[in-house]
Amino acid sequence: MHPARSFFLSLGAALAVSTAACSAPTGSQPAQAGEGTSQWRPALHYTPQRNWMNDPNGLVYYQGVYHLFYQYNPHGNYWGDMSWGHATSRDLIHWSEQPVAMPVTDREEIFSGSIVLDEHNTSGLGSAGKPPLVALYTSVFKEGSGHEAGMQAQSVAYSTDGGESWRKYEKNPVLTLNPESRNFRDPKVSWYAPGGYWLMATVVSDAHVVKFYRSKNLIDWEFLSDFGPAGVARPGVLWEMPDLFPLPLDGNARDPRWVLIVNINPWSIAGGSGAEYFVGRFDGKTFTPENLAPPDSDPSRYLWLDHGADYYAAGTFANEPHGKAVTIGWMSNWDYADRVPTTPWKGAMALPRQLALKTIDGVPQLTFAPADQYAALVDKGPTTRVGTFAVSSGSKELVPAARGTVQNIDLTLEPRSARRAGLVVRGSADGAAGTRIVYDTARHTLTLDRSHAGIGNFSPAFSKEHIVNLPLDNGRLRLRIVVDRGSVEVFAADGRAVITDLVFPASTDDRISAFAEQGEASFHDVAVTNLR
Repeated sequence: MHPARSFFLSLGAALAVSTAACSAPTGSQPAQAGEGTSQWRPALHYTPQRNWMNDPNGLVYYQGVYHLFYQYNPHGNYWGDMSWGHATSRDLIHWSEQPVAMPVTDREEIFSGSIVLDEHNTSGLGSAGKPPLVALYTSVFKEGSGHEAGMQAQSVAYSTDGGESWRKYEKNPVLTLNPESRNFRDPKVSWYAPGGYWLMATVVSDAHVVKFYRSKNLIDWEFLSDFGPAGVARPGVLWEMPDLFPLPLDGNARDPRWVLIVNINPWSIAGGSGAEYFVGRFDGKTFTPENLAPPDSDPSRYLWLDHGADYYAAGTFANEPHGKAVTIGWMSNWDYADRVPTTPWKGAMALPRQLALKTIDGVPQLTFAPADQYAALVDKGPTTRVGTFAVSSGSKELVPAARGTVQNIDLTLEPRSARRAGLVVRGSADGAAGTRIVYDTARHTLTLDRSHAGIGNFSPAFSKEHIVNLPLDNGRLRLRIVVDRGSVEVFAADGRAVITDLVFPASTDDRISAFAEQGEASFHDVAVTNLR
């Protein structure tokens, strides 16, 4: 959870719109007339009907329903009055916004945290017949709370009705530092089966430290160890939203590694905020990373969940029904999140992703794919199969049936003799506007270029190009491109890298073109699915 910033509050005073949370369906619903900037309201990605949102919180699956809680301002379209918003889904694609789960009070703001299903009622907050959902969240105290204003500590809330209503534990907070800290936050809790206890990862954000604790009952916590500083740990950088979980390496359940996600701001791979991760081993007390880059390395030496500008605060769903690591992140960037030109809402979630751990270039690394539920949506079509074609030192617009503003694009790019080759999505009729996805054969890089993708002058920090080093596989590069009304996500090379960026095109910019520069490129198995 990002700390308060004065410019958010000053901007909020000018933009404040006093509104209540809405329980109408959202995320996949068509925009309604009079909804402000409806041309950019996501169709595939969750966003509230109105007001500010940021970090996902309390990601949990329970009785057939995925629950997404998130940082939310119930009072306006700006950062402030942090509360937990709430949305539910049965398929991770179609979301229904619910009433605010835990609103700000006169004693505390509700910063980021997590939720677990306490199946055996270890906390005593439910019963054998009604196991509770237990939330660990960060209290940010106000005057009159019994704590110095601005201090942060970890607190408990619980629900015995499936997440519809929440009660706060009467003896909150359950975990504080001594002395208390203004930067102790973001508890992520999971069950550590080998030890038979609950495991918490939390951060002291300005010290670049992840702190691990254990508990038998989710209330009494014992310190285990610290991790850090490591990775991006420069002056002025904050560490936030940690998440520690195991994954089988190369599909071998007998050879697991542990992944530690640490969301950092600023100084990410694309500038501003981003999601770094470490791979290593955890012995029940200490996380030991492997293959660490030297201190103060270039950002490209570190491991990232996403190489675009707009993926932050990523975390995994608890109690996932198939035992998979499914993550979701906030699709924005603290560099300019307060200035994006959307109204009456600001903020959206990226597409849910499934993580796997594979040995790549001799090193265990994450791979990323849209969640299975998204793939099922694409399979339902309708799909325009363009097939295979070549472009030589020029561009080729795809057939009119391939036009759209919400779509999935699958293809294999073979740059061949071209210096650069790729696609333009959300392109204008005159070819002047569009988001360019470019492979550079000399540099072996994939770039998402949004310099002509629409409105971009709302902030000087709205960076234009985001790049990842990516070798070809037998001269080819497989791409899955997810296009929404206000975003583009590029999954490349069977998930070796993802680039996620916000874009703000004209509603009429709906064309796709293939291009090649200084040579010929081939485009294989091109399929475009318009998603409704």
